[in-house]
Amino acid sequence: MTLGRMTFSNDSSVKEFVLLGLTQQPELQPPLFFLFLGIYVVSRVGNLGLIVLIVLNPHLHTPMYYFLFTLSFIDFCYSTVITPRMLVGFVKQNIISHAECMTQLFFFCFFVIDECYILTAMAYDRYAAICKPLLYQVTMSHQVCHLMMVGVYVMGLVGAMAHTGSMLTLTFCDGNIINHYMCDIPPLQKLSCTSTSTNELVVFIVVGVNVIIPSLTVFISYTLILSNILSIRSAEGRSKAFSTCGSHVIAVSLFYGASAFMYLKPSSASVDDDKVSTIFYTIVGPMLNPFIYSLRNKDVHIALRKTLKKSIFI
Repeated sequence: MTLGRMTFSNDSSVKEFVLLGLTQQPELQPPLFFLFLGIYVVSRVGNLGLIVLIVLNPHLHTPMYYFLFTLSFIDFCYSTVITPRMLVGFVKQNIISHAECMTQLFFFCFFVIDECYILTAMAYDRYAAICKPLLYQVTMSHQVCHLMMVGVYVMGLVGAMAHTGSMLTLTFCDGNIINHYMCDIPPLQKLSCTSTSTNELVVFIVVGVNVIIPSLTVFISYTLILSNILSIRSAEGRSKAFSTCGSHVIAVSLFYGASAFMYLKPSSASVDDDKVSTIFYTIVGPMLNPFIYSLRNKDVHIALRKTLKKSIFI
């Protein structure tokens, strides 16, 4: 199948798409393949390692690490949905069926919305721990944590169904070449030969709800946290509080900044800009999160040393 070939059914709808990938410059394909393969391996090892550490160490069985466990699980799945298909595009023509494309879109939307809300839950957890320490055990009880996790996955499911359902109403008959490394909403809309006004409205509403509401919650939580930290008299106490929240602020800024730039902008924006911004929250973010949350975390360091000692003596 050549790059420009289009596969049609009897009703003239496209059955296969060609993903152009990150770049069309042949000299860049090999180094980019190894770069993103390395990122993928580091992401999987980092997230899986953090998951194993939290499971094996009872002193990490707290709400904070319960949410971190969920974040690592989401990132582990998230990178698996995106990166392998991207790597294929560096070594050969990347052909994906319509069904596979819609499946990738569904799970991409599901995990990215999950990440929005797990980051929000983590911000609320830090607010409860720092601003209301005496009520923390009640505020973040096991039941509350489980309900919050159900809410995270329900919002992801609803958003993914809304996005994918609206995309399934489109007809693709003018072309099958997606100028992207994944099946994302904006490039698919550009291929449609039917009106996308309803789809654009769905994107605006769903993305608006799942970016603006969580980001406002995070902003309010950290405003209250900062106010509380500044009132702490002990320099050591302030340092510990800043250390605990600093990593989360970095992760939130990277994720929300890139996702908001991608979707809450005019449709006439550059496709290359879309690809770059998407890389940050689909590939780079899942790789960095395990390190952002563990490099300065004493509890994780202790858990790692205990786990390594156990493995050495076994």
